[in-house]
Amino acid sequence: MHSTLTEHARCLYGDEYRPTPECDQEHREHYFVEELTFADAEDILSMLRELSPHVVDGQPPVWVQNLAYRLIVLQRPSEPTLICEAALNLWFHGPGWDGIAADLERRADALGAG
Repeated sequence: MHSTLTEHARCLYGDEYRPTPECDQEHREHYFVEELTFADAEDILSMLRELSPHVVDGQPPVWVQNLAYRLIVLQRPSEPTLICEAALNLWFHGPGWDGIAADLERRADALGAG
């Protein structure tokens, strides 16, 4: 079993910046998605920042990155910096999510002003 969410993602999707570790486990995406779904925000952020440090890069599919940011925002709904980061991810991978990205930015602005 992988010891971290990041390790599991790196093993499953690869890594632009490091070699993919050798692993003798069978990889099924749904096991990773289950682990991601119940991971805490710090573990998810660690994975995103390690595997996609520039938001527009990274090997995990866009839908995995979107899900990861959604889970972070749900866990930390009052952190404008994280909400803006989630919006930025959507802007880069739109235009289908531009409306959601704009809503997130308005939410972050409202939180920052409060």
